[in-house]
Amino acid sequence: MKHVIIGNGPTGLVAAETLRRLQPAAEIILIGDEPEPPYSRMAIPYFLHGNIAEQGTWLRKDADHYSKHALQLVQGRVSKVDAAAKQVEFADGQRQGYDALLIATGSHPVRPEVQGMDLPNVHTCWTLADARAIAAKVKPGSRVLQLGAGFIGCIIMEALAMRGARLTVVEMGDRMVPRMMTAKAGAMIRRWVEQKGVSVRVGSAITAIEPAGDALSVKVSGGGAPLLADLVICAAGVRPNIGFLAGSGIEMGRGIRVDDRMRTSIAGIYAAGDVTEAAGFHSGQPELNAIQPNAADQAQIAAKNMAAHDLAGAAPVSQGSLAINVLDTLGLISTSFGQWQGLEKAQGGDGVELVDEANFRYLSLQFKDDVLIGATSIGWTDHVGALRGLIQTRARLGVWKDRLLADPTSFMAAYLATAQKAA
Repeated sequence: MKHVIIGNGPTGLVAAETLRRLQPAAEIILIGDEPEPPYSRMAIPYFLHGNIAEQGTWLRKDADHYSKHALQLVQGRVSKVDAAAKQVEFADGQRQGYDALLIATGSHPVRPEVQGMDLPNVHTCWTLADARAIAAKVKPGSRVLQLGAGFIGCIIMEALAMRGARLTVVEMGDRMVPRMMTAKAGAMIRRWVEQKGVSVRVGSAITAIEPAGDALSVKVSGGGAPLLADLVICAAGVRPNIGFLAGSGIEMGRGIRVDDRMRTSIAGIYAAGDVTEAAGFHSGQPELNAIQPNAADQAQIAAKNMAAHDLAGAAPVSQGSLAINVLDTLGLISTSFGQWQGLEKAQGGDGVELVDEANFRYLSLQFKDDVLIGATSIGWTDHVGALRGLIQTRARLGVWKDRLLADPTSFMAAYLATAQKAA
C-alpha cells in the first residue's frame, strides 16, 4: 500500500505517523515545498521574538525521526492531481503514483490588492523564510505597521512587541480578533494592548503604500496623515491552498469538501486540516475552520480511513468542525469555543455576559435551549477546558442553565454535575 500526503505541516505529519502505526509495512511519502524539515507555523512568532532557535520550530527534533519511522520526505511543489491515473504531478513535470492520497496543503496568507503591497519592506509572516527576513529588519525602535488583528495577527503582534518595535496595528473589523471575540471582549483586548504601548486602529484599512526615502508611507482609510513605517507586516487572513486542484474533479467550495471520514468526492483521495471545508459541529454545513486542534483530529480520522479504506465501516467519523481558540495577547489569556456569537431568541438562543473592565476579566456563555453552544472568556485560566467539554458533549444542562445564567463562573460545577449524570 502506498500512501502519498501532500503537505508536511502538523496535519500531514500526524496523518503520516498515524498511518505508520496502523500499517507498519506501507510506503508513506510526505511532500513539502519548503527546504526545512516539517515545522509548525504556530511556532514562528516564538522564533521571531527569540524564545526559540529555528530548530525549535521543527515538529520532530530528532533528525533521524523520519528515517526511523520509514517516512519518505520529498521536497517539491505539486502542480496537479491526476485522479484517473492515481498520480500527482510536480511543477518540474515528474510524477508520483499513489494508492491513497491525502491533501493537507493548509493555507496561504492573503495580500490585499493595494498599491505598494509588493514593495520590498512589506512582508507576510507565514514561513520560516518570512520570519528570517523580518528578524533581520526589526530592531528596537523600528516603526512597524501591521495589517490585521485576528488570531494569527495577535500572535505576530506580540512577537514584534517583544523585539522592541514601535507598533501600529490596523484592523478592518470593528474590534480586535473579530472572528473570535464578542464586541466587549475585543474592545477589552484592544484596551489591554494599548496600555502595553501598541497603537490600534479598528474599522480601518491600508489604502496605499509608497516609498518615502528609506521608509514607507502608508495611507490608512478614515483620513489623517499617512503613517511612516520601516516595515509593514500583512496579517490579513489566510485562504486554503487549492489552486493546484483545478481540473482534478475534486469537489470544492472555498476549500475541499469532505465527508465525516475526510473523504473527498473522488474515491481514494482524502483531505484534512486548513484546506478542508468540513461539516460544522453545530450547523452540519460545510465550513472553513483553520485551527490546529481540528486539523490534528481530521488528520487522525483521515489516516485511519486511508488505512481501512477497503473495509466499509471500520474507521472513525468526525463529530464536525468546532471553533477552539486559545490566545495569549501580551500576557492576557482569552478563549472562545463553539458558537461564541450565540443565536437569536427565535432560534432558541439565550446568553449571559460577565464583565469586569477594571481587572480585564470577561465571560460570555451562549445557549440553545438548555445546551451550551458557545463561550468566550478573558482572564480565565482555571478549568476553562470545562467550557469546551460542555459544548462538545452537547450536555443537557437542565436546572444548571438557570444557575449559569445567574452565575456564569460556576461552569466547572455544571460540567462535573452533567458528567456525573451522563456516567
